[in-house]
This record gives sequence, structure tokens and C-alpha cells, in this order.
Amino acid sequence: MAVLPIRISGDPVLHSPARPIEEIDDELRTLVADMFETMDEAPGVGLAGPQVGVPLRLFVYGWTDDDEVQHRGVAINPTLWQSPLTVDELDEDNESEGCLSFPGERFPLRRAERVILEATDLDGEKYEVHADGWLARIFQHEYDHLDGVIYVDRLTHPFGKAAQKVQRKNSWGVPGLSWLPGRDHLED
Repeated sequence: MAVLPIRISGDPVLHSPARPIEEIDDELRTLVADMFETMDEAPGVGLAGPQVGVPLRLFVYGWTDDDEVQHRGVAINPTLWQSPLTVDELDEDNESEGCLSFPGERFPLRRAERVILEATDLDGEKYEVHADGWLARIFQHEYDHLDGVIYVDRLTHPFGKAAQKVQRKNSWGVPGLSWLPGRDHLED
């Protein structure tokens, strides 16, 4: 297993739709193992293929909820169904998220409270997860990556403007930038 470099906003692979996976083979199994290792080292709660430079429709996730239940898995060629968004005022504390491809930053973003994830696992078996709360947020965030969308692309004013300022300050937004978990130090 290996820790993979994580692409930073501006790399074309992050801003283009990913391709469906046609075959589950040993090469894909190795990629998934490397993605789990990379996600854990970062540390993160999800990581999509495009974030490690692989334009394929898959993501891994790993998160332990407040009841100490561990949610960990791989989603290959996923489909995501989500509940309607609420129109309540955005809660900056409870609705903030970050992204390993926009490292060290957090911004609030409205997400659906409930989702249904349909995907295939590494054994080629289809499965379905009904999720709410933070796990639903993780699934939506990673699914966006498969469509070439980074969460900062969805931010509303004034948070979108703040994200653009961070991107300019860090000289992101250009192809070829990445960081390596465990080796590169990023400010929180």
C-alpha cells in the first residue's frame, strides 16, 4: 500500500466528470487500498478517485459516529438520491465542511439531510446505504467529486468569495498542484 498525492483545486482531473469503472480487478483493489491509506493519513473522512488523479467513479469513506459505530467502505459507480434542501438559515458551526483538495480550510455549505447511496463494492456486489447527518454530508461531498465539483464551487456569498481569496493567496487554481499526506505540512 502507498500514500498517494492529493490533487489541489485547479487540477483538471478535479474539475471534469469521472468515467465509470468497467472492471473490478487487482489494479482497482490496490488503488482502493492506497486510497484508504491516503485518506487515513491525511486525515480525512472520504476520498474520491479524482482527488488522487484517477478519473474514475469511485470513492472511499471512513467515519465513526457519536455512538462509536464505524462507517467504512468503498463506493464504485455510485448513484446518490437526496432529500430536498431545507431553506433554514445556514448554521456555520454545524454545516461547515472541508476538503482534502482545498486543504486546511472549512466553509459552511447547505447539504441534504438524508441520502440513499447505491453502489458496488470490491466484490462486485451492489449495496445500498440510507444515511443522514454527517454521513449523508460525506456521501454528497465525495459524489460531487465524481461529477467534477469541489465543495467550494457550491458556496454562496460571502463564503464563495472568501474561498476564492484563499485560492488566490495560496496560488491554487492551476494544474499540477498536489500535497502528500504525512510529508507535507498544511495549516489547519
